[in-house]
Amino acid sequence: MKKLLMIGVLALTMGQASAQRCLPKMQGIEVNGSFVDGKAFDKAFSGGVALSTYTKNGSKWVFGGEYLQRDYGYADTTIPVAQFTAEGGYYQKLLTDGSKTLFVYGGASVLAGYESVNWGETLLDDGARLTDKDAFVYGGALTLNIEVYLSDRLALTGNVRERCLWGNDTGHFHTQYGVGLKIMIN
Repeated sequence: MKKLLMIGVLALTMGQASAQRCLPKMQGIEVNGSFVDGKAFDKAFSGGVALSTYTKNGSKWVFGGEYLQRDYGYADTTIPVAQFTAEGGYYQKLLTDGSKTLFVYGGASVLAGYESVNWGETLLDDGARLTDKDAFVYGGALTLNIEVYLSDRLALTGNVRERCLWGNDTGHFHTQYGVGLKIMIN
């Protein structure tokens, strides 16, 4: 009789449980890396760390820091341009599946930071002088972000992102394609 009762309870509750993901006030730390502007990874790359805090509707606030570097060729050498930026933004949940394994977000962020051209050295080895200078940068980013949960505490992420920064001499727009790993911390 106990087995029959247990089978009946299981049959009635089957399909009722849902994953405990993206609940209000849950937080996750993400580490990510990206290709930049369609260049080879050794010529342009970025990496960052971000903290996500989820809201009542499954959307999220994101706060983080990022390092982006592009190498420009000149004669027999390369000139590195590096950006150190801090980010704060809101990502709206656009789509999810019934099992809460896949989430798609669209987001907008504010960025601010510092850009270094050739690590501050304006004089090159051949005597040429760079006219681009180090500068504080500011702007924003639009992001399409995907999270695929491998477990309740671990997610694989992917994103496409367009950054627009002013205050610099080396180009305002940068497109990023990246992947990351998110660990839920509470």
